[in-house]
Amino acid sequence: MLERLPDIEAEYDDVVARLSDPMVLADQRLLRDLSRRHKELEAVVRTMRELRSASEDLSAARELQSELTGDDRQLAHEEAETAQRRIDELEGELRMLLLPRDPNDGRNVIVEIRGAEGGEEANLFAKDLFDMYGRYADRRGWKLDVLDARPSDLGGLDSATFVVKGEDAWQRMKHEAGTHRVQRVPVTESQGRVHTSSATVNVLPEVDEVEVEIDPNDLRIDVYRSTGPGGQSVNTTDSAVRITHVPTGLVVSMQDEKSQIQNRARAMQVLRARLYELERSRQEAELARERKAQVGGGGRSEKVRTYNFKENRVTDHRIGLTLYKLDRILTGELDELSEALMADERARQLAGA
Repeated sequence: MLERLPDIEAEYDDVVARLSDPMVLADQRLLRDLSRRHKELEAVVRTMRELRSASEDLSAARELQSELTGDDRQLAHEEAETAQRRIDELEGELRMLLLPRDPNDGRNVIVEIRGAEGGEEANLFAKDLFDMYGRYADRRGWKLDVLDARPSDLGGLDSATFVVKGEDAWQRMKHEAGTHRVQRVPVTESQGRVHTSSATVNVLPEVDEVEVEIDPNDLRIDVYRSTGPGGQSVNTTDSAVRITHVPTGLVVSMQDEKSQIQNRARAMQVLRARLYELERSRQEAELARERKAQVGGGGRSEKVRTYNFKENRVTDHRIGLTLYKLDRILTGELDELSEALMADERARQLAGA
């Protein structure tokens, strides 16, 4: 690892110098990329320098140990052991820091929740998930901005789309993508029987306009009057917007804002994220075929988690983790789950490396 330090330090110094270049400061995309790289390299360089210092301490302590006798020799021996323990710790940290980084780390995320199987009960569960993520965002100090929310007849959500803004939002929220299953007695069940329903969660990295170029000729834009539950008119102008990306067939609709311009801007925000994810998924699938393995350990459409209300239990099927604290998880205590999933991801990366 120390042999790599000169090259990494040289790149770090180059990035620092470029960040003060007026041409870089005028290029927002380049500035953002270099700022992210600076943050990645800074931690690596700092840890490698600490490792180099600890290695020098170990060499000095061993040299003294060979020259001294009695209590002084014992003291040098203890110093050598302390330096070795520190080296072991730093090497472990470096192995983690030098793992390939997710290119979307540090981005804000766009989350889409939809009721899936189970009718109105699925919509009610979608609302529970929406509230859970809102409370989690509060706990993490993230900002949550609702782009679109469509209530169902009994107070659930047909769908909801929102942005989560926070430095580690992608790192923690990306593992929420997939099908979430709930087992409980629905409010519409008169016999007290437990039903199984589900909601889907899609998590997309937020991208800038410069990162995804969209040809206006590829878009079909329709405007219509916003409506709420039961078809009741929300406003009397054609402010709702539906944008269809003709080449891919992707469709995004927004109606929460009273302004057609605002709804269009929000729809384009989500469309860019979906197109970015579509291209990323295509590249990952291509890479997977080349190495004959699934990238990332499983598709997003598979069942990822079960919430059993009767047993107060949550099970994440990807890592086999079961927690009997559903009531607390629904109040936003998701850190134990997210940290276990992040640790599993790192372990798989280390195994692959």
